[in-house]
Amino acid sequence: MLLVPSTDQSEVSCYTARVAAVGTVPDAFCAEWLELADDASEPNAFSEAWFIKPALLTLAQGRVVKIIEVRNAAGLLTGVMPLTLDRRYGRIPVRHVANWTHFQCFMGTPLVRRGDEIGFWAAVLTLLDQSKWACGFLSISGLLEDGAVHRALKAATAHLGRPSTTVHRAKRAALASDLEPEAYLSAHVRPKKRKELRRLGKRLSDRGALTFSILEDTDEIVGWCDTFLALEAAGWKGSKGSAFANLPETAKFFRDVIFGAFEAGRLDFQRLNLDGRAIAMLVNFRTPPGSWSFKIAYDEALSQFSPGVLIELENLRRVLQDQEIDWMDSCAVEDHPMINSLWGERRAIVQVSVPLSGMTRTLKFRACRAMEMTSAKLRQMMKS
Repeated sequence: MLLVPSTDQSEVSCYTARVAAVGTVPDAFCAEWLELADDASEPNAFSEAWFIKPALLTLAQGRVVKIIEVRNAAGLLTGVMPLTLDRRYGRIPVRHVANWTHFQCFMGTPLVRRGDEIGFWAAVLTLLDQSKWACGFLSISGLLEDGAVHRALKAATAHLGRPSTTVHRAKRAALASDLEPEAYLSAHVRPKKRKELRRLGKRLSDRGALTFSILEDTDEIVGWCDTFLALEAAGWKGSKGSAFANLPETAKFFRDVIFGAFEAGRLDFQRLNLDGRAIAMLVNFRTPPGSWSFKIAYDEALSQFSPGVLIELENLRRVLQDQEIDWMDSCAVEDHPMINSLWGERRAIVQVSVPLSGMTRTLKFRACRAMEMTSAKLRQMMKS
């Protein structure tokens, strides 16, 4: 247990960092974790207990994941972050500490209580500096560039006299506007495309009753999950082996996350129906003032009518009219053709690397950075 003075010189409080659990989320810890999420300086559905707990059970793939907790002098939980040891840093075979993410996690920002961001990072870095298991350096992926948590990391590392280096940056689509839905679409979608989407909606409604619904009843969760899994598995993801239903563990993860999000009041599960049959479904997570688009599935037999785009249009209208939600993160890859054509805003997501104390760890950090910079120069030369 390590006591770390706040880096804010006007504060006299201190923060305590420790490994709270390994490979699991204790039930007694969940209530505190949920309360922390409601007061986090940056909301992140993918760092909440209801999301991480089933991921540890089904997606860890043999990794040892340590849950780090930080508390203030009064014992209040001020931050939580899962860490692991990675064997590779990009293409470089070197062991190092990293925040634990997985292929279903689209944001790596730890949950940190508002106002405690610098103390959180100072505590985490000091814990790693003094822990024999923390080899190499620290790599944090999935941070919102210049968000409160990222700024605090830079401040904490500067206070400790070490660099905080952005090694990767990607911009992905986001939805954040005060415009009314139709005004927003007029501003961001070409007239020809808007006309085409109206035509597709009309053609689809000519085939039957086109309705929209959201999951509201606990008794409906199992049926909705079954429908989503079947819809996704019937498409290209099923053929490629990347649908949730392709593996028992990923199917279980999906069901557990849906139940957990519903119980936590975070779930926004939508479906577009044709004569009562789901032809498109969308899973979002609500973490006011933000929200996250997690998964979409649609009936590819009706792809000529773009049911996936039509449900996204309905989602856009709902988000822009939601008084609790200021923004939605698409969680999509950079330059995603579908969502980029509808949403006009962008969020920069970065990966940051920080050296840990000790000569061996510092040398590993410098060597990896030198290789990264050399590789970047070679790529630039090949482009020019």
